[in-house]
Amino acid sequence: MATEQKYTVVLDVMGADGGPEGIIQGGIEASQKLGDKLHLVIIGQSELIEKRLSELPEVPGNVSVRHAPAEVPMHISATDGVRIRNSSIALGLKMVKEKTADAFVSPGNTGAVMATSLLTLGRIKGVIRPAITTVFPTSTGRPTVVLDAGANADCKPIHLSQFAVMGSVYYSIVFNKEDPRVGLISIGEERSKGNELIFNARKILRDSHINFVGNIEGRDILSGAIDVAVTDGFTGNILLKFAESIQPMMVKAVKRQIQTNIFSRFGVMLLLPFMKRMQNAFDYAESGGAPLLGVNGVVIICHGSSSARAISNAIVVAVEMASKKVKERIHDELINNHFGRNHDSKDKSQNIGNGIVYSAASDD
Repeated sequence: MATEQKYTVVLDVMGADGGPEGIIQGGIEASQKLGDKLHLVIIGQSELIEKRLSELPEVPGNVSVRHAPAEVPMHISATDGVRIRNSSIALGLKMVKEKTADAFVSPGNTGAVMATSLLTLGRIKGVIRPAITTVFPTSTGRPTVVLDAGANADCKPIHLSQFAVMGSVYYSIVFNKEDPRVGLISIGEERSKGNELIFNARKILRDSHINFVGNIEGRDILSGAIDVAVTDGFTGNILLKFAESIQPMMVKAVKRQIQTNIFSRFGVMLLLPFMKRMQNAFDYAESGGAPLLGVNGVVIICHGSSSARAISNAIVVAVEMASKKVKERIHDELINNHFGRNHDSKDKSQNIGNGIVYSAASDD
């Protein structure tokens, strides 16, 4: 009988908003859940990690520790973060580059993770810009994938068209749906609506091999009318931050209603199971983290205040992406069915600042 393949995931536990304890706990939970399928390498300042592990009743045998002396603080820029060569981010991504690890998961400085991933791993052949991919819940129960959610504030039509292809491949693999519906986020569904970026991206995607359905509006994301929604990183990041505000707003609104009168309290008691499901639907911990699609390796970016459950789920996603060869399939799709090798040149105008990757106008 064939032995199940084991995947090595590096978990960065430094730089998160709440300290390393909850991140380590999430790693332990994933190690227990995945068993022999996972080798988890917890990277960071070894004294802190070992101290936390010693406080646990049992540490799974598929967990090891790697020392990284430096931490990338949350408040510094992506450029400054890249310069810290012996950080947990830099050393963890180096393991992926050297193929001693299959994936990297981090709730640390997002800009530093993106920038270091680009510089250390490079891009998948055929990709001009990587994109952060996020999962939004819908009323149908099937999620909507949105990209880019913050890696590229300024985009060209070719960038959006590549995001569409990467999102389509990712959705079909991870959510097991052939030919997912892909749309461009605009100010209206009509072809006449949008700006120059949308008009030109639409022209490229109209002739592509993906299931492109045209322009979509913001309301289509949560309605389930679309599977993959494509936009620039500026707009996508605003959408993401707005979505993160929904769950706490719902909780506060319900608490306020409970306090109004005794009848409201009885009604809320009856609706508690439903409300709990709704709360979970908008909880970022369910999806765990955001894959950085387009870099030459599996990288999952997590929220800085990620819970143990969010980290555990992010590790599960990392293993799934590695096992299903998402990176390789994105490469094959771009090269064979879409843009060939015409856009395989390096984006030399790219520069990194303030946690978001920007590009000058001279690139292709």
